[in-house]
Amino acid sequence: MFNAIYKRHTCNRSAAAGTRTLLPLSENQLLHYYEPAPGIFIAESPIVAGRALDAGYDPISVLVEEGELHGSSAAFINRCGDIPVYTASMEVLTQITGFALTRGLLCAMRRRHLPSAADVCSGAKRIAILENIVNPTNIGAIFRSAAALNMGAVLLTSGCSDPLYRRAVRVSMGTVFQIPWTIFDRNHAWPHPAMEQLDKLGFKTAAMALTDQSVCIDDPSILAEEKLAIVLGTEGDGLARNTISDCDYTIRIPMAHGVDSLNVAAASAVAFWQLGKNTGKAAVDWDEWCMACFSLCGICDGDSDFARTFLLLTGQGLCVMLTYRNENHKRGSLCDRLRGR
Repeated sequence: MFNAIYKRHTCNRSAAAGTRTLLPLSENQLLHYYEPAPGIFIAESPIVAGRALDAGYDPISVLVEEGELHGSSAAFINRCGDIPVYTASMEVLTQITGFALTRGLLCAMRRRHLPSAADVCSGAKRIAILENIVNPTNIGAIFRSAAALNMGAVLLTSGCSDPLYRRAVRVSMGTVFQIPWTIFDRNHAWPHPAMEQLDKLGFKTAAMALTDQSVCIDDPSILAEEKLAIVLGTEGDGLARNTISDCDYTIRIPMAHGVDSLNVAAASAVAFWQLGKNTGKAAVDWDEWCMACFSLCGICDGDSDFARTFLLLTGQGLCVMLTYRNENHKRGSLCDRLRGR
């Protein structure tokens, strides 16, 4: 565990050269280090490691660049209590770890037992399901978007990259510790019987895929679902055919300039933004809204021969700006009137 087994607290050139047999274990070895108990993961940077502490993960040892010991890492180290803290120059740390540390700090931390899918979905209205996404960078980016854009939980198939791999954790900026997640176990394998379990929990499933049956991501019937699971597939091949056919919906993101698809991490952000806005309320009746807007606009003061602007407010208060040109009417702002509607 990046030489938490070192017998000294300060590493130098000779120490690094003399301990090459104690170089960090692979992430897979760390994962299984305490089997059958949960293993170890590496948190990189004081910000990320601090979010792991906030989430209740226990630190084992710290490896830090000398200049960071009393710098930006000091507050984090002080929170860790009585654990080994190893220091060295950045040059030596790079030799030991094989890569340049972000903000000069690594922390080995104990994993925890994973919760059940039912537990992580409890209280959630929107969840993300990741099917065999193998790139840790994509996993980290998806978690960051999920946490930021109103997903209540993330569920992964066993073929996905581990969300607690160092790179995934770093790319997520520690948001992997801020959103509930788990991996489908053998008793609730994906896609079956996991889909049946999701159905019992009240979730409809929406597969992100390009098929003849795909509907646009802003389809009112999808937005109106009280509980929705957004299913994203592996890099390149996307979702398995049987997954797509067994989902309740198949959805797509409209594309321009002949582009046929987005990277799965980019697609997830678009999907979470669009589908995470709704909390299960009925879809907005846009005709009714527009009629109300025109009625209000007729009594607003302003200049003629100009673009009329109005704001439509959704249930979560998101403002959607629309423009309308009509030379026979006056320009007016409906923001204040619609806010009070």
